[in-house]
Amino acid sequence: MIGVFGQHSRMYLLILMLLTSAVFALPIFFAPLRWARVLQWRIPEDVGLVIYFGRCTGALVLIFEALMFRAWLTGSGLTFTFEVLVALATMMVIVHTWGAIRRIQPWTETAEIALYAGLGVLTLLFYPN
Repeated sequence: MIGVFGQHSRMYLLILMLLTSAVFALPIFFAPLRWARVLQWRIPEDVGLVIYFGRCTGALVLIFEALMFRAWLTGSGLTFTFEVLVALATMMVIVHTWGAIRRIQPWTETAEIALYAGLGVLTLLFYPN
């Protein structure tokens, strides 16, 4: 299973980078509260800390995007980038499952368990040979 589509790993990174940049990284970085409202989070009265953590999260996702861009463009760090993406997908499944178990997140975040599990499987399928 791992790497069955490995010959297409760079194209996978390009598509994944474009989608996650548009849906997650840039909106979270530039407008974390607007992004949170779309995902049905209740926004507290004092939003300074929320904005700070949102922008920090967005900045981290932009670093992942840069890794994907470099690996897609040059092939440099291709395996490392896939290792990071598998680790990221795994941790995001854990984070979202914990939130679901504790019932502290909107349903949209619980639905992301399937999204990240699916991305993890896709990443393994496109793992470079």
